[in-house]
Amino acid sequence: MFSAIVIDKTDEGQTVTLQQLDESALPEGDVTIDVAFSTLNFKDGLAITGSSPVVRKFPMVPGIDLVGTVSESSHADWKAGDTVVLNGWGVGEVHWGGLAQKAKLKGDWLVPLPGAFTPAQAMAIGTAGYTAALCVDALIDAGVTPEQGEVLVTGATGGVGSVAIALLKKLGFSVAALTGKPGEADYLKTLGAETIIDRAEMSEKGKPLQKERWAGVVDTAGSFTLANACAQTRYGGAVAACGLAQGMDLPATVMPFILRGVSLLGIDSVMAPKAKRLKAWDRLAKDLDPAALETIGQTIGLGDAIEAAKKFMSGEVKGRYIVDVNA
Repeated sequence: MFSAIVIDKTDEGQTVTLQQLDESALPEGDVTIDVAFSTLNFKDGLAITGSSPVVRKFPMVPGIDLVGTVSESSHADWKAGDTVVLNGWGVGEVHWGGLAQKAKLKGDWLVPLPGAFTPAQAMAIGTAGYTAALCVDALIDAGVTPEQGEVLVTGATGGVGSVAIALLKKLGFSVAALTGKPGEADYLKTLGAETIIDRAEMSEKGKPLQKERWAGVVDTAGSFTLANACAQTRYGGAVAACGLAQGMDLPATVMPFILRGVSLLGIDSVMAPKAKRLKAWDRLAKDLDPAALETIGQTIGLGDAIEAAKKFMSGEVKGRYIVDVNA
């Protein structure tokens, strides 16, 4: 038997409970994992609170991230005793996820835990930090360098934003942090932000082309924030878009792209191929100071995750929730 958070749905609505399940209930997969830690992400918050139809199959164990030890494997890449990390691949949406003490997954979805991090630190990073690394890799691959000017990070106190700031600072970039939480300025400066900007400055409709400010952008907001970020990006700059916290719309024009040569880079973390995942985790291992994770992450037990998800969705949380599934 093992503990798991289970989301179910009936004609009367959605239920979310902490349950004891038999291992025979686990879904199909060629690798069985004893889970050590999971996390709470924005998508997990949507799933647990029912705020959006993220879950497409019931019953469902949420949790798009996990780290743990392989207990059984019929996959060629993994053997019992290996420590592995899972991010995305529809886990927690269509396949049981990490907010449980056991998981059964496809071996092709897994990557090894980098030696630079403990299991808890890997989940302080989680999909949010791995996505931040994908964004930073994309900007660098697009030719953005520290000499070209400031990089803007939106949604700066969130998981993606927090790790993106820390990575960019380590790489020598000057970072501007856009946030709706001015009281967290000290937190953002500790991570490496030099400039703090109120998100209200960019959350409303703006001109199609605005004063050139940013060499690059990591955007988690979408909507008007992303449109304004593009309109403010310097000639030849790049914008990595990975989120929709403000909205999924993009009320922009083509002018930044055809008059300034701005590149809009779409970042997908869910189905990213293994080579990109390994590159992103290598980036994190080289350029993310593990000490920064003490600032970014806070640990809760599995039994606390349901209430924590509600706080997450109400905007009461900064950084990352790490879930110790055995606490």
